Amino acid sequence: MTGTPPEALPMVVPAPDLPARVRIHEVGPRDGLQNEKATVPTEIKAKFIRRLAEAGLTTIEATSFVHPKWVPQLADAEALFPLVSDLPVDLPVLVPNERGLDRALSLHADRVAVFASATESFAKANLNRTVDEALAMFEPVVRRAKDAGAHVRGYLSMCFGDPWEGAVPVHQVVKVCRALLDMGCDELSLGDTIGVATPGHVLELLSALSEQRVPVSALGVHFHDTYGQALANTLAALQHGITTVDASAGGLGGCPYAKSATGNLATEDLVWMLRGLGIDTGVDLDRLVATSEWMAAHLGRPSPSRTLRALSHKEQ
Repeated sequence: MTGTPPEALPMVVPAPDLPARVRIHEVGPRDGLQNEKATVPTEIKAKFIRRLAEAGLTTIEATSFVHPKWVPQLADAEALFPLVSDLPVDLPVLVPNERGLDRALSLHADRVAVFASATESFAKANLNRTVDEALAMFEPVVRRAKDAGAHVRGYLSMCFGDPWEGAVPVHQVVKVCRALLDMGCDELSLGDTIGVATPGHVLELLSALSEQRVPVSALGVHFHDTYGQALANTLAALQHGITTVDASAGGLGGCPYAKSATGNLATEDLVWMLRGLGIDTGVDLDRLVATSEWMAAHLGRPSPSRTLRALSHKEQ
C-alpha cells in the first residue's frame, strides 16, 4: 500500500485572497515564560531565543524591562539581552514606563513595546490607572523611543472581551487604537487576552479600524486558544489582509484571568496551517518542534501544541 509520505504533508492548497507571506511575531521567551513560577535560568532563555532564530523566526520578543517585583521571571532582562543582541533578527522588548525604556535603550534595544488596555477594569488591575491615565503615561515613552530611533509596538489587551466587564464595544477598542497610533506607535497588536473572540467579531473589529483609517499594515493579531478559536480567528484576520501574527513556541503562556485558558496560539500550529495554505513564513517546522520539545522538557511538562504532539509521535 502506498500513500503520501509524511514529509509531504500538509498538502499545499492555497485559498483565495490571502497574503503570500506572514511575519510571525514570536512571543514565547517573554509572554510565554513570564508566568512560569520556577525561575528559568538566563542561559536557558538565551539558548531558547537562539534556537528560535535558527528555526527561521525573524521577530522574537526577548524580555520585558518591567520592575522585578511585578514579573520576577524577567528580572534578568539586563543579563539576558546582551547574550542575544548579536542575533540577526528583531528582538523587541516590553517597556512599561520611562524607567523601563531607559534600561532598554542603555542596552541599545531598537524595538520596544508598550502594553495598554481597551478596558478600564484591566487598566486598573494591570497598570493601576484608568485607560486615559495609562495612555498619558505612555506618551513620553513612545516619544522618547521614537526620538532614539526605535520601532514602537503598542499592545492592546482585552480587545474582544474582559473578565470583569464582559463584551467590549468595538468603538471602545477603536478609540484606544487610534490614540496609540496618534502618539506615534508604528504597529499595534490586537490582543484577545482571555481567548473569547470568534471570527465574525475579529472581522467586525478589523473593518471598524479600516473605517477609521487605521492601516491594516500597522496591525498584528494576538490570539489565545482558550476556547479553541485561535486558528479560526487568525484565518479571519488573514482574509482581511493582516500579515503579522503573534504566536508562542509550544503554546507557552496563559491568561491568569481565565482558569480554562490554554495559552497563546502555538507557533507550530500556526506554521502548519500557513504551510498548508501555501503562505510563506520562513520557519523550519522541524527545528521549531525540536526547540519547543527541548523547552517543554526543561519546564517539566508537555506542550499543548497539537502539531508538536503529532509530529513528535509521543504520548503526552
